[in-house]
Amino acid sequence: MTDPARRSTRTRVWLAVAGFGAVATLTCVLAPLVGTTSISFTRAFDRSIPFADNVDAQIFFVARLPRVVAGALVGAALAAAGVVFQALLRNPLATPFTLGVSAGASLGAMLVLILGGGAVVFGAWSPVPLASLLGAGAASTVVYVLANSPGRAMSTTVLLLAGVTLNAFLSALILFVQFLADFADVYRAVRWLMGDLDVGSFDPILAALPLLLLAGAGFATLPSSLNLLSVGADLAAHRGVNVARTQKWAFASASLATSAAVAVGGPIGFIGIIVPHLVRLLVGADHRVLLPASALFGAAFLVACDLLARTVMAPVEIPVGVVTALLGGPFFLWLLVRHA
Repeated sequence: MTDPARRSTRTRVWLAVAGFGAVATLTCVLAPLVGTTSISFTRAFDRSIPFADNVDAQIFFVARLPRVVAGALVGAALAAAGVVFQALLRNPLATPFTLGVSAGASLGAMLVLILGGGAVVFGAWSPVPLASLLGAGAASTVVYVLANSPGRAMSTTVLLLAGVTLNAFLSALILFVQFLADFADVYRAVRWLMGDLDVGSFDPILAALPLLLLAGAGFATLPSSLNLLSVGADLAAHRGVNVARTQKWAFASASLATSAAVAVGGPIGFIGIIVPHLVRLLVGADHRVLLPASALFGAAFLVACDLLARTVMAPVEIPVGVVTALLGGPFFLWLLVRHA
């Protein structure tokens, strides 16, 4: 690439990061101030008032800020994972949940909810997100082993078929577990399956943060290779890309991000398909621009969806997964018709 082309790409990356970063920052700053109860930003940060007596601070720091941070991290992770999976599978309709990660996480959480686990495990982790993470990791491992042959590039066809099959199998197991459980346990499990960002504290966020940082580090190494890989494995190999290593690294990073996101917020669908395509329409298909822009816009988008979920039918809160599904369903059908 010539120097003018590098400078042009670098400029586009910085403009995209600045623009979408400003949107994400503004959304995250304003979201904790909006709700059924009005609060004062100044009073919330007034240290002269004891925290126990400062209702504004309690609402801001305990009830709203943790879920805004959770929404930003989960939205960014799912959007970035969606970009990577679409490039890896060369399928514009691929999502972070295509390969069975969500079903594995859901089964793990379902087993704990049905068994009635409620104690804190490993400090920050409660049994539900921990089981969710382990289930997602197990599902990702199974799909990876099936699609990977030593010394060869990963078979994206086998990867996709294995993921879809495993997703159907695990979904059947989830239904079986629900059939065996009593009504109260099923209700709790179904609520979790709808996706919810009411984390209650920063503990689950801090527990998932190392995994999200590892996934982010993996994403940072991928954009240039994904540009070639999304065109074709043969072309990428001829241009010097280590196809096998790139595919494995892309799968591992995206699966790790998805697993951590589901462990925090449950299986919140459609973020990984809505956001990448919306951003692609604005900035183009260059992954050096698309990947960071999608992560930032994904953060803003999910925080905005959660804000809508907790205010549109106040005082009743809708699970945020319902909102994203209502928005994502028609969008997915439009993409399906467009790419048919």
